[in-house]
Amino acid sequence: MELSLLPSKCNRKIGRAMADYQMLADEDRVLVAVSGGVDSLVTAWVLQKWREKAPIDYHLEAVYVDNGFWTPAHGGKNPVERIGEQLERFGLQFFSVKGWEVEGERTCFICARNRRSQLFELARQKGFNKLALGHHKDDLIETFMINALYSGNISTMVPRQDLFERRLSLIRVLAYLDKSEIMQISRLVELDPVDSFCPIGEDSRRETVRALLRRICQEIPDARNSIFSALGNVRDVYML
Repeated sequence: MELSLLPSKCNRKIGRAMADYQMLADEDRVLVAVSGGVDSLVTAWVLQKWREKAPIDYHLEAVYVDNGFWTPAHGGKNPVERIGEQLERFGLQFFSVKGWEVEGERTCFICARNRRSQLFELARQKGFNKLALGHHKDDLIETFMINALYSGNISTMVPRQDLFERRLSLIRVLAYLDKSEIMQISRLVELDPVDSFCPIGEDSRRETVRALLRRICQEIPDARNSIFSALGNVRDVYML
């Protein structure tokens, strides 16, 4: 599973995102959050293979936050085993932790907030200065739409976000890739996504926005690219 398997167009986009946002530096300690989904598995693979060719040396480990949704009744192997086996195939160090308990009613927002806080705490405890997440171009566009339609603000996730007085940086190395390109990489390197088994499922607001974007793109085929470009081309003087 060499980096040469990465399509040249995808390779250029990943390299440009890393350079544009200075995502990696020599002696970084990088923790990649792996959920088992295709996006996080591809992120882990890219960072491991990039490390082998990069002119810098960074330490890399992967972590899975196990919220305990899987039970033997689901059949098959535990997600921890399935994820671990895949990461071990390309030599990536991996560990799992039990997710924090949720008090009261479980929602997507609460689970996501807990997982994010737990990852921050793990990074602090283990001395990681970079936390890699699997968000991609479509995620950034959808988040912008969700924030505009539901929260009344113009914002999205950014490819690199510095936190805690720059002691920790979130990096999204797939930020310039479309979902279709991530699926292509996954097939080429034979990654096998693992279901989340979450009883709640996908955030309904994101599903609504996703469907809305599909309808928009039927009328305006290049709409996604235009929206993504607009996120980096804000004309402040014409904003309220």
